Amino acid sequence: MSAIGAIPVPPDIVDTVRRALAEDVGNGDATAALVPEAAHSTATVIAREACVICGIPYFDEAMRQLDPATQVRWHVAEGERVAADTKLCTASGRSRSLLTAERVSINFLQTLSSTSTATRRYVDAIAEVPGARAQIVETRKTIPGLRLAQKYAVKVGGGANNRIGLFDGILIKENHIVAAGGIRPAMAAAQAHATPGMMIQIEVETFEQLDQALDAGATLILLDNFTTERMTEAVRRTAGRAQLEASGGINFDTIRAVAATGVDRISVGALTKDVKAIDLSMRFRPG
Repeated sequence: MSAIGAIPVPPDIVDTVRRALAEDVGNGDATAALVPEAAHSTATVIAREACVICGIPYFDEAMRQLDPATQVRWHVAEGERVAADTKLCTASGRSRSLLTAERVSINFLQTLSSTSTATRRYVDAIAEVPGARAQIVETRKTIPGLRLAQKYAVKVGGGANNRIGLFDGILIKENHIVAAGGIRPAMAAAQAHATPGMMIQIEVETFEQLDQALDAGATLILLDNFTTERMTEAVRRTAGRAQLEASGGINFDTIRAVAATGVDRISVGALTKDVKAIDLSMRFRPG
């Protein structure tokens, strides 16, 4: 399956939806059983606030797993910015199936749309900064079990992905540096250990560490809790020899100033951590 443009739907979508349905439905929907088995309905999903839509494949998968005969017709596209009170889709099928799938399908849609909406807000904000070239990236501060889904939502919102987890990239942080005996030995060990194409990133807290990381061949450096003035100086010192990522306490109020320093990447944990679900509702009618 694929979504907007070249953004692939995460490969774990079927299992992710299956787990969500299992924890909600268990051995059956006791309330939906009150509805006649032969009853059919049409349900309309409405966005009650402006947002960037994300999670259509998850919504559809939840409906499909509950009842493959359910028909869903979308009136908006994945990644589309919509206004409040926009009709998003209509789903038609057995009333029991629609009622049972309602909460899980909307949970995915409202949660992932929250992340894509927040990401688009940050992306749009730095687009207004003259000369800014930074990408907005997420962190590993994700909802357990939804990491790939939230990373997908960041891309739908116009951001970029960091490493998936501990297994597919090396991030040498302060404690790793201490345990390895310094920046040079830590970088040497990383370069020897990394598989072809694996990301190697090292965190620095001072200009001295920055210089050491550059001398050790670092090509991706994380500036940990630098002020914007120090970020600007770090960009000058680096002079294009490595990509610089700003990290630590960055929020919407500071994002433009950070982008103006000339860093290449800005990581924002709030994209996936501070999730405020988009207000969506589903309304039924018979038939």
